[in-house]
Amino acid sequence: MADNTLLTTCFDSTSTAAEVLADVDLRGSRAVVTGGASGIGIETARALAAAGAEVTLAVRRTGPAEDVAAELRTSTGNEAIHVAPLELVDPASITAFAEAWSGPLHILVNNAGVMAIGDLTRTAAGQEMQFGTNHLGHFALTTALHPALAAGGARIVSVSSSGHLRSPVIFDDLDYRFRDYDPFGAYGQSKTANVLLAVHAASLWAEDGITANALMPGGIFTELQRHVGGSDYIEQAKVRFADAGVRFKTPEQGAATSVLLAASPLLDGVTGRYFEDCNEARPIHERTPTTLGGVAAYALDPENAERLWATSLELIRS
Repeated sequence: MADNTLLTTCFDSTSTAAEVLADVDLRGSRAVVTGGASGIGIETARALAAAGAEVTLAVRRTGPAEDVAAELRTSTGNEAIHVAPLELVDPASITAFAEAWSGPLHILVNNAGVMAIGDLTRTAAGQEMQFGTNHLGHFALTTALHPALAAGGARIVSVSSSGHLRSPVIFDDLDYRFRDYDPFGAYGQSKTANVLLAVHAASLWAEDGITANALMPGGIFTELQRHVGGSDYIEQAKVRFADAGVRFKTPEQGAATSVLLAASPLLDGVTGRYFEDCNEARPIHERTPTTLGGVAAYALDPENAERLWATSLELIRS
């Protein structure tokens, strides 16, 4: 970061995506939202489209996504909402998506993800599934779209999580070949990687007019919890976290920080930072049992970011 001043806005944890973009005109802008047909992805796409952007939902299942796109066209009055197939653990799918893209891209929201897969699962290429999906797939997509991003002077939005506080990137054992598999630890590693992607993209592509930031959307109950018990987990979590004073968000509120980074003029020129509740998060150097919020110093470390970028390039080229 350029200085030690944290960026604050007039928005907070209760703000919705529509409120954040209420006075923003995105006509002429083109956006891609991965995982744009579920959870906060829908509300991210809705707010961008309502502001006038052309929005592409990049999704695994195009059938259900077409229904979402139809609803978004009706609710926003914007017909320029498209659906395109994208499987983040399939290099051929990523290549096909990038090669099919024509013209500039102004907003890339790397939103799709999986959380806390119970059993150790690896991609066809051998990466632990959460690292492969949440980070490496988005890394491959982002780098493949670089010419379009540079043409658009784009903003890259990397949806991370407070789960990144559970683990740094363990470079010597990314895929749990030696250490015992921990579903939430693996999720944490992948979410740290999401932040580091933004940190190095901010540095590497600054001369292209590209900015990149990461965020924690907040606690939102969506399909993301499907691997940890779904509705049963959600009901238990409501009780457990209520006792700790944690307030959960609606999907509309959860998408607010994403669209702030994607399109708000308040973020013009801001890059390489991490936000939560529509404001820049404080760096923390030690996690304690009472830690709520903040961004781990290791997730903002430029050397970690550069190392992960180089490692990721090797992995997607192998």
